[in-house]
Amino acid sequence: MSRVIFDIETAGFDFESLDSGLQEYFLKWTNTEDEVKAAKDSLSFYPNTAEVVAIGMLNPDTEKGAVYFQSQGGTVKPFDEDNISYYPGTESDVLSQFWETIKKYDTFVTFNGRVFDCPFVLVRSAVCRVMPTRELLPNRYGTEHIDLMDRLNFFGASKRRFSLDVWCRTFGIKSPKSDGVTGYEVKDLFRSGEFEKIARYCAGDLWATQKLLFIWEKYIKFPSVK
Repeated sequence: MSRVIFDIETAGFDFESLDSGLQEYFLKWTNTEDEVKAAKDSLSFYPNTAEVVAIGMLNPDTEKGAVYFQSQGGTVKPFDEDNISYYPGTESDVLSQFWETIKKYDTFVTFNGRVFDCPFVLVRSAVCRVMPTRELLPNRYGTEHIDLMDRLNFFGASKRRFSLDVWCRTFGIKSPKSDGVTGYEVKDLFRSGEFEKIARYCAGDLWATQKLLFIWEKYIKFPSVK
């Protein structure tokens, strides 16, 4: 059975570029400067106020993958590094290549994809008028989509949903956050033209998710009865 891991990176639009109705909505419940800053920083988490700037895809078994990422100005060329091929383009290009690739696999694996990545990709694809090629939110308990956050939370049985960084530290996996980049910095990196740095950060998430997948499969997932 073929399978692929995918992960996305997003960057919020500049707050001042939003129309007055959206600005008012996001500031509606703010009373302090810190709350205003937090509201503006949260824009990257919603497909209504952010764009997809990178999607990484990795076959965990062949250890070959690709990162499709936005690169403004056309100055960045495709390149290969550590079994990952990097392809720059527009947001529409990134989404189109994602849909073309994912349809070839039986199973896809994410970390928090059911809550974040999948809905985000679907909405941004609609905004860019890119047609989906498969269902990204199938049966939660099936095998078509393995969301490792969901599985490690035991479908809500555990009280806390931990981040990828926490799970990596728990199992001794190198966290992509250890290089000093987190999802919060992606917007600033994107605005400053650090497109390749975002793409490499996305690839780091893929490798971390692969290692976490293997630990979950070997030590936590109960084998199917044959």
